[in-house]
Amino acid sequence: MKKLAPTDPRVTERVLDNMNASVLLFDRNLCLCYINPAGETLLSVSANAVLGVPAGDLVPCPSESVEQRLRHTLKTRHPYTEREVELTRPDGQMIRVNCTVLPMHHDTRGGELLMELHQVDRQIRITREEHLLAQHQASQALLRGLAHEIKNPLGGLRGAAQLLERELPNPELREYTRIIIDEADRLQKLLNRMLGPNQLPQLSRVNIHHILEHVRGLIRAEFPQGPRLVRDYDPSIPDFEADSERLIQALLNIARNGAAAAGESGQLSLRTRVLRQFTISNLRYRLVLSIEIEDNGPGIPDSLQDRIFFPMVSGRAGGTGLGLPIAQELINQHGGLIECESRPQKTQFFVYLPLKDASEVSP
Repeated sequence: MKKLAPTDPRVTERVLDNMNASVLLFDRNLCLCYINPAGETLLSVSANAVLGVPAGDLVPCPSESVEQRLRHTLKTRHPYTEREVELTRPDGQMIRVNCTVLPMHHDTRGGELLMELHQVDRQIRITREEHLLAQHQASQALLRGLAHEIKNPLGGLRGAAQLLERELPNPELREYTRIIIDEADRLQKLLNRMLGPNQLPQLSRVNIHHILEHVRGLIRAEFPQGPRLVRDYDPSIPDFEADSERLIQALLNIARNGAAAAGESGQLSLRTRVLRQFTISNLRYRLVLSIEIEDNGPGIPDSLQDRIFFPMVSGRAGGTGLGLPIAQELINQHGGLIECESRPQKTQFFVYLPLKDASEVSP
């Protein structure tokens, strides 16, 4: 077998510099001796600023000691791979990565451990998004089927009660038929709310901050004692085509839940940003509007987090469990999506809306 010639270190460096994967090289003291450009981008650092920094400070992992794990690898000389590891970047942002660590046997830089990081946040988000959309479509199909089966006998029940009311000679007995008619009407309204509007959105040019200010005014009127309302708007966001009434209803449903969770002494934040090259429902948009509604309440119980967009699921006593499913349907009608992340003292709802037409979308 022909033996390969040793690789020129400059060639190796050029290869590493042009890799999409983030590559970090640590010496035997677990201090950084090399990071490629992809690694600088992933960790939001400059190579000149972090060379010589200990591994535990550069890639801190909340779940375990990074340096302890790396020292074990140095000792055993066994490589390992971990998936969906949460890391906190120096700027404070949390990211998820697949991490592979390889002991180095021969390296001209004096490196002992090579760490390769692949960010997987986007893949996880797309998978979660697909699950949300499938979940919503399945629940809507189920609701429409149930509504069809319930509406027909409900209409017959109401009609029969009206006929009976006309035939009763004793006016006092009509109180009972009136209860039947009123309850039938209440169930009809409940079904209509669960299904949401069946007309197409009435599109016009809207300003998202005018809509959010309207929602903020409604929340302030409904919760006069608090929570404190905080605005963090991006003034550069352009007007776009949407149904303002439906957006108000969707955002109000989310904000109302957040205000109730935060309580009088809490805080509710409304935040807007523009995201570039963002994927919604397997379509990649050049520009997407992100609306964040955040509260510092106790958080959504873990047992409910995967089901909060199902109808009739509520974490509040007396809640109908219809606000979030209706909001999701109204945002879906605009080609958007609502996502949620929750932990104690921080619950965030992310509303994503495309700012560009379908002609500017790439699969």
